[in-house]
Amino acid sequence: MPTKPPEAQSTILIIDDSVDAIRLLSGILKDMGQILFATSGAAGIELAQQRRPQLILLDVEMQAMDGYEVCRRIKADSDMRDCAIMFVTAQSTMDSEVAALEAGAVDFLSKPLNAPVVRARVRTHLKLQRATAALMQLANKDGLTGLFNRRYFDEQLAREFLRHKRQGLPLSLAFIDIDCFKAYNDHYGHQSGDACLKRVAELIEGATQRPSEVVARYGGEEFVVLLPYTDAADAAKYGAWLCEQIAVDALAHARSPVAAHITVSVGLTSMVPGEANSALNLVADADRALYQAKSAGRNRAVTATPL
Repeated sequence: MPTKPPEAQSTILIIDDSVDAIRLLSGILKDMGQILFATSGAAGIELAQQRRPQLILLDVEMQAMDGYEVCRRIKADSDMRDCAIMFVTAQSTMDSEVAALEAGAVDFLSKPLNAPVVRARVRTHLKLQRATAALMQLANKDGLTGLFNRRYFDEQLAREFLRHKRQGLPLSLAFIDIDCFKAYNDHYGHQSGDACLKRVAELIEGATQRPSEVVARYGGEEFVVLLPYTDAADAAKYGAWLCEQIAVDALAHARSPVAAHITVSVGLTSMVPGEANSALNLVADADRALYQAKSAGRNRAVTATPL
C-alpha cells in the first residue's frame, strides 16, 4: 500500500459558522489531512481540546464568540497552545491582520479564497508543525532509554491533573524501581547496567499500551508512568502485570537477593484531582507506595492507602 504523504497524516480543524465556507475549505484541503469542523467558537474550542489538531482554520466574523476570542482562549489553554491557527476572513486591512497576529495566529487568509494559495500556506504551516514537533521530541527524550525525560513528565502531569480536575475523572501514577540495581552495576559493569536500563525501559513501554499513557525515565534506575482515566483497581492490575512481564523476561541478576533475574518494585496511586489535592500529592503518594513495596520484600506492586 502506498504511504500517505506527511501532511495527509495531520489533523486540520475548521471553525466557521458558515456551512458553505466549511464545504469550500474542506474541498480545497480534503487530501491534506483529516478534516474536522465546528460551526461555533464554543464547539470549536471543545473539539480542539479533544483532538488537538495540528492546524486550525478560524473564521473571524462569527456569532456569539468571534474568532479573536476563540484564538485567545485556545492559546491560553496549555493543552492547545501548540496548535497553529490561521484566520480566514473577508477583512484585509492592516489593522485586522495585526489583530489576528496579536491574538496568537500564525497566518491570515483573505476571502475570497484562492485555492492554490490556501493549499500552499496550509502545507507550509503543517511542515513547520512537524518540524517543531520533531525538535520537541528530541528535547523531551532521555538520551539512554529513548523514553520521555523527567521534564516532559512533569509538564504532562501538570496538564493531565488539570484536565482530570475539570472532568472529575481518576488519574493514576506508577513509580517503578529496578530492584538492587547498584549490585547489578557493580557485578556486571556500567555498560551492562546501561543495557539493563534500556531493556527494562522497552518492557515498561511494551506493557503500557494506551496512546494517552506517558512512560518516562524519572532518574537513575527509576521510571514513572502516568495513567489517565485509570482508577485504583485498574492501576493495581497494571502494576501486577508490569512486575510479571519484567520477571518473565528473566534478565539474569546474579547478585540479587530477590530472584535470579531482574525484578522491579512498583508504587501506585490513584485520585480524582480536586481542590483539596495537587499533582505533588499524587507523586508523594506513589513514592510512598514504592517505599512500601521495597520494604515488603521488593518484586511486587503496592497501591498507596489514604493517610
